[in-house]
Amino acid sequence: MHSIKQFIPATFVVLWATGFIGARYAMPWAEPFTFLAARFILAAILLVALMAALGSRRASRAEALHATGAGILMHGVYLGGVFWAIHRGMPAGVSALIVGLQPLITAVLAGKFLGEAILPRHWTGLGIGLVGVIIVLWPKLGLIGGGVTSETLAASLVSVLGMSAGTIWQKRFASGGDLVAATMWQYVGGASLMTLASLAFETRTVTANGELIFAMAWLVLVLSIGAIFLLMMMIRDGEMSKVASLFYLVPAVTALMAWALFGEHLNLVQIVGMAITTFGVGLATAQPIRNQPTRARASR
Repeated sequence: MHSIKQFIPATFVVLWATGFIGARYAMPWAEPFTFLAARFILAAILLVALMAALGSRRASRAEALHATGAGILMHGVYLGGVFWAIHRGMPAGVSALIVGLQPLITAVLAGKFLGEAILPRHWTGLGIGLVGVIIVLWPKLGLIGGGVTSETLAASLVSVLGMSAGTIWQKRFASGGDLVAATMWQYVGGASLMTLASLAFETRTVTANGELIFAMAWLVLVLSIGAIFLLMMMIRDGEMSKVASLFYLVPAVTALMAWALFGEHLNLVQIVGMAITTFGVGLATAQPIRNQPTRARASR
């Protein structure tokens, strides 16, 4: 089991990065809040079916409320803010750069609310990782255009704060129950917020076609089920600052996917930035080497 768990972080990063590719397919054909509401509702229904098939333990009232609150922040506020900003013209590169602040914000919150010890090595790794993200995204920053406004910047910053606060909430209050039940209630929270936002601010116009159906199926099954389960496992078993640092790798992996799928340019500077980011994440997440007890060495 331990040998399988060591692949969870890398698998999570790859799956999470595909979410930006899926959004690129979906956004021309549906408004962001409407699309996200449908995605979260479908994910919740699938998880209810999975709970019945697995005989999962139902969440208590307190567990359900905490998971719902975490879901409002992690799914509704985070993805709602990102999708809305991009839909309003915020370049994906600028949005990803702002989202890149999330590991640092999460580390600060983890130290304050979870009592996690953030060592100088961890801060150094987080800082190096952020520098690498900036290098990877730098060529895209020239494509700012008119989409960077006070409203889109505010939405992007709120989304980052939502994800950071949501993961801390999940770790502190909602990590002890059944994983399937907790994730289902998360999507109830996310769907509730996005449904209200859709009713208040959108026309709910949808153009059903192959791209939209593919994007919805991929984002529900691979992201909302697969990647989120991996994230919940890492939150439950690991330190939040280390888990959050993995998000630094997402822009680099997304850039590689966009290069392979859409022919987007990828230059040497970006490749160097990916290497720097990987080094920073490795520094932030590396386990300290512990000396074996003297008694154990003497008994050999």
